[in-house]
Amino acid sequence: MAAAVTAAVSFPSSSKSTSLPTTTSIISPDRIFFKKVPLQVGVGGRVVSVRAQVTTEAPAKKVEKVSKKNEEGVVTNKFKPKNPYVGRCLLNTKITGDDAPGETWHMVFSTEGEVPYREGQSIGVIADGEDKNGKPHKLRLYSIASSALGDFGDSKTVSLCVKRLVYTNDQGEIVKGVCSNFLCDLKPGAEVKITGPVGKEMLMPKDPNATVIMLATGTGIAPFRSFLWKMFFEKHEDYEYNGLAWLFLGVPTSSSLLYKEEFEKMNEKYPENFRLDFAVSREQTNEKGEKMYIQTRMAQYAEELWELLKKENTYVYMCGLKGMEKGIDDIMVSLAAKDGIDWFEYKKQLKKAEQWNVEVY
Repeated sequence: MAAAVTAAVSFPSSSKSTSLPTTTSIISPDRIFFKKVPLQVGVGGRVVSVRAQVTTEAPAKKVEKVSKKNEEGVVTNKFKPKNPYVGRCLLNTKITGDDAPGETWHMVFSTEGEVPYREGQSIGVIADGEDKNGKPHKLRLYSIASSALGDFGDSKTVSLCVKRLVYTNDQGEIVKGVCSNFLCDLKPGAEVKITGPVGKEMLMPKDPNATVIMLATGTGIAPFRSFLWKMFFEKHEDYEYNGLAWLFLGVPTSSSLLYKEEFEKMNEKYPENFRLDFAVSREQTNEKGEKMYIQTRMAQYAEELWELLKKENTYVYMCGLKGMEKGIDDIMVSLAAKDGIDWFEYKKQLKKAEQWNVEVY
């Protein structure tokens, strides 16, 4: 037997996809039936007739998971290392104070709309020159620090937030990170080779009423600047944020607070929708006299955060130094235990539901 199936198929043509209803006839074997046939079997020297019937069911179709994130139409790996997009530096400015431990720069590159990224994605950069083996330098990935519209609002730029890497090795030699120093030294007009965009882990939730908790250390602030610009600095026909966005930013000194004025302006304009907490480890302490790391600041709101984490429309995003997740786990273990919940098992469920998203380095 066979069944005729009528299907309506939608073909996305852009980020605002248009459905094109197409009727397609598909001949699909629903079940395969074998006729009853006599089968002769020898038993103890005698021949016995046996009737057998076999029914084979078609395998069940796999149900495709629908993402809660803004994934529809997202582009990845449009440009690869062998064929990168060549943009130009439009702006490059230091955004940390002179007394900050290290320099961080905010830079804007032209893309002419050819690198169509989403908030939460990353791009790769290939530094000019060659390595010690005479080969092109390997790409380095950086989280995008601008919304999809870009800092100029025309969808023709992409911005990065980059810390200059300089350290002393075991032999006492000063070592400079190739790509970070290349980027921080770029002058307006200089060319830059771009790959990507890449990544889906840190994409924003679709739900404009979601609670979005953002945990950042240092330049891990980049994807959250992109989120917050879309939420509070831009107007979109198909998106108006009405939920709660809560940012925790951890840095060593107040002169290292990145985009502070921008975030304070958002907080002032939308106090009901945006909460802002800084953790300045070398200048602040808690009531016990402990240094104020990001997990120390979060501990002051532990009960409130745990209640939010029990809701289906709360999404946590974490970006920054690799060690930060352990400190946050330490807070949540005891809170979950009060409700008889194993935190690590619960976190697995949150990850599966796309509500716990981590990008650390």
